[in-house]
Amino acid sequence: MAKEIFIGEIVSNEEIQKEFFLMKVKLDLSFDDPQPGQFIMIRIAGLNDPFLSRPISIYSFSRGKNYCTIELLYRVAGKGTRVLAGLIKSSQVEINGPLGGSFEIKADKKQIIFIAGGIGIAPLSLLAKQLYRSGCSSKESMSFYLGAKTADAIVGLDKLQKLCYNINVRTDDGSFGRKGLVTEAFQKDMKKYSATDTMIYACGPKAMVKALSKILTGTKFHCQASLEERMACGTGACVGCAVGIKDNKGNLTYKRVCADGPVFDIRQIVWE
Repeated sequence: MAKEIFIGEIVSNEEIQKEFFLMKVKLDLSFDDPQPGQFIMIRIAGLNDPFLSRPISIYSFSRGKNYCTIELLYRVAGKGTRVLAGLIKSSQVEINGPLGGSFEIKADKKQIIFIAGGIGIAPLSLLAKQLYRSGCSSKESMSFYLGAKTADAIVGLDKLQKLCYNINVRTDDGSFGRKGLVTEAFQKDMKKYSATDTMIYACGPKAMVKALSKILTGTKFHCQASLEERMACGTGACVGCAVGIKDNKGNLTYKRVCADGPVFDIRQIVWE
């Protein structure tokens, strides 16, 4: 179901790395507190081209006396995000959200592992911040595995360093951190963690989440993964972002990433 459309005012929209932007938007106090894993649909107010809104994960949120502020971390990947990147301070945007489901917090888990690829760092950073501030997890109990193609695609490390004690970075070309895949880095460290006492949260490209799913097959690790899919409406009406999911009886069904997700138990995802 579509939520109220909010008119937001851009506070800043800065390129923090090549092709990566951090947008801060001021919104009315009636905007709901977003939960980690939720997203918004955004478009320029009054602009008909491009027509479709773009889905962006919520990176940070704060509530002030007169307004609230959301931070959106995004990568320029096409016409729509290219237009967003050109917006200046005081520009107005239409925002629908917060949308989708959120990560489930397991208070009984002693170790928290985050595995992110590229822009997947955004929702996991919001989750790490909530876990830390709520006292559910300490800095020492949270480990972050971050992967990207190159050093230019590594963003958000400054915030992570304040939240997580152990941060392991991998790049495809070795230009930052160590060379290799982030899933391989986690696989190498798996013996350090107790499967029953550890919770894994993941977000990144489909290939990364699929590789992680294969690694976890046959283990007792519990993992929730946020899927990245193209979304046209963000509310489930168009059914354009459906993915195969196994129900509780093991039967194949299809769920909408925007409305039923974007977070799913990684063992329920069907990889075709």
